[in-house]
Amino acid sequence: MLHGGTVGVWPLLVAALCGFVIGGLWYGPLFQKPWMAASGMTHEKGRQQNMALVFGLTYLLNVVIAFAIAMLAGRGHGVLWTAHAGFFASLMFIAPALGVIYLFESRSLKQWLINAGYQVVNATAMGAVLGAWPH
Repeated sequence: MLHGGTVGVWPLLVAALCGFVIGGLWYGPLFQKPWMAASGMTHEKGRQQNMALVFGLTYLLNVVIAFAIAMLAGRGHGVLWTAHAGFFASLMFIAPALGVIYLFESRSLKQWLINAGYQVVNATAMGAVLGAWPH
């Protein structure tokens, strides 16, 4: 994962893929209906988006998150340590930051729970991938 103070590219790229696997399940069979209702998203709105741009930028942002988890976790730690780093970073930074935005935008608690929950699960999985990567 960390090599001489730098982060290996492959672990970051693979960890960033977690967002697509987890997101596909999270916003698909697990929470699609309540998320769409809470967010006002429709299938029609989804079809109007530039999905190449959405997925490309999502992947890039997931690489940034994976990099932050790797830097936070440090070098030479295993799966549990880095998964823990991802879990607590997302639970204590990402979820509350989303909460502040949601309060000012008058979004629902249900929407926050779905979206913040995804971020916590995703960052935990990213941490696990980073920790499992051979050093």
